[in-house]
Amino acid sequence: MQEALVLIDIQKDYFPGGRMEVDNSEHAAAMAKTLLEAFRKLQKPIVHIQHIAARPGATFFLPETNGVAFHESVLPLDGEKIITKHFPNSFRDTELEDYLRENGIEKITFCGMMSQMCIDATVRAAFDKGFTCIVAHDACAARNLSHGGVDVPSSQVHAAYMAALGTVYATVTPSREIIEELGRGL
Repeated sequence: MQEALVLIDIQKDYFPGGRMEVDNSEHAAAMAKTLLEAFRKLQKPIVHIQHIAARPGATFFLPETNGVAFHESVLPLDGEKIITKHFPNSFRDTELEDYLRENGIEKITFCGMMSQMCIDATVRAAFDKGFTCIVAHDACAARNLSHGGVDVPSSQVHAAYMAALGTVYATVTPSREIIEELGRGL
């Protein structure tokens, strides 16, 4: 089964000093880098998703700002696919599904930002499209949320979304186990 790595929105605005800082972004990016290196070593397909804001009133990922740039830990190499999106779901109005199908990819490992938004939306869409999904939970990060007077810390937001995805939509596992499994496939 052909497998690809999809890195979602690992962009500067989500890091310290960015316009939408995400808790634990540095650690998540470091783990994403280990996955990226493993996929590169095995010459497996890699897709970098880059969000560029298109909606009126957007406050981050603004076109032609430093914040839309990929984080230096996961910079794409020549030949690695880059797909630009404007919505949380990486499949919506993009060429992602066509690219995956044209390359015979059936299994996708996901990592990136934010667990409760773009990771969740993209993984659920991939599952609905018939792909086998894996989420590297330690290579994803979330933000604090509030609803109805209840403040939810990012660690609990992240855990809740990973737990929900892991019930039906994906195998949710640490990066180390994904890399070990890739090694067994040699």
